[in-house]
Amino acid sequence: MKSCDVPYGFVESSRALDTIKPLVPRVYIPTFVSSFGQGMLVPTLPLFVAELVRDRASSDVNFTLVTLAVAMAGIGTMISNVPCGVLLSRIPERRGQIIGLGIAGVTTLLLAFEPSYVLLIGARLVAGAGLSLWGLSRMQYMLRMSPLRHRGRVMSLFGGIGRIGTFASPVAGGVIADAFGFGLMFMLAGIAIAIGMIPSILYRESLAKLQQTSSRPASPISGLGDILREQRRDIVTAGIGQIFAATIRSGRGVLIPLYAAFALDLDPTAVGIVVSASAAIDMTMFPLAGYVMDRFGRKFAIIPSFTLFTLGIGLLPLAKDFSGLILIGLLVGVANGIGSGTMLTLGTDLAPSGRPSEFLGIWRLIGDVGHMGGPLVVGVVADLIGLALAPFFLAGIGVAGVGTFVLFVRETMVRQPVTSDPET
Repeated sequence: MKSCDVPYGFVESSRALDTIKPLVPRVYIPTFVSSFGQGMLVPTLPLFVAELVRDRASSDVNFTLVTLAVAMAGIGTMISNVPCGVLLSRIPERRGQIIGLGIAGVTTLLLAFEPSYVLLIGARLVAGAGLSLWGLSRMQYMLRMSPLRHRGRVMSLFGGIGRIGTFASPVAGGVIADAFGFGLMFMLAGIAIAIGMIPSILYRESLAKLQQTSSRPASPISGLGDILREQRRDIVTAGIGQIFAATIRSGRGVLIPLYAAFALDLDPTAVGIVVSASAAIDMTMFPLAGYVMDRFGRKFAIIPSFTLFTLGIGLLPLAKDFSGLILIGLLVGVANGIGSGTMLTLGTDLAPSGRPSEFLGIWRLIGDVGHMGGPLVVGVVADLIGLALAPFFLAGIGVAGVGTFVLFVRETMVRQPVTSDPET
């Protein structure tokens, strides 16, 4: 077994590259391969579920059952964040990474055996719990291994790699499912997710999590109570800002395709080009996001990102054809790209050094509430007041988010000299 991790008490380097290198095998490679595997499910899982629930007599499909199955992993992640955060105060991050990806991989492999709808729902719910444990484990590990002065670049690179991993994988999943069937596609996706366990199995930490063990609360309830009491201002202010940010981010993923199809009458190919072009420019912006966060401050990336986001969504009704829509898609891609890793960085900055896992569980729960709520907001507003007005409503949420970060959320990037203190 190898030991590539720097223990508590490491001497902080002045070079960001020295901080990033140890994270490559334990965070960045597993993130890429697992994101690729998860991305393969994006276009194929809804189609698989649709065939599973199709009425054999009438050939009708219950779309509520389809969307419920697709959303189940997100629901599993959301409800598991706080329990997994508590669990991580009791077990090493390495074990959490292995168990989390193992659960997600196995439950994805189960889909290859054509389970019943009820079993599929259960498998996706459990997969979400595994992804929650994996996500919190790597988030806490990056917090522990990255000094404040380099954390923006560490987190933005992480966000960029996740975007790259999911960029081409939907196409790969669709091609494999079309050529060889859903069974092989689910099997390959599950294997890709599980491969992410290998670096954590091979690379052991050279020192246990002494700080967290020594500050473990007497009970999970008292530990969560302490976090909520001691961090209440940050949880309220930054948490509300994160909800707004997550809502507009996830809402655009539904709003732009719907607006393109129903307001502009564009065909699926044109919609796919717009979405792909936006994603392509999005995933190239993470180096800028990390540099800005570490050089000038976290809010210098957050506020411009969501200001441009709000502007792009607000301009959507001005798009009259494909050309106008793709320009707005590119603007939104730039906006999301320069915000790469910002919420991760802010959350890890705010996490208390003694017991970060409970706080990070709460932080991810707050973000997932916004992420789950974005598409719902778009759908409800479109039904109530019309699709044409939905962009203005979502842009209003963006304005509220920008205002929250400007007025109420504190800047967490505090200039400090290079030091041997691991909590810098």
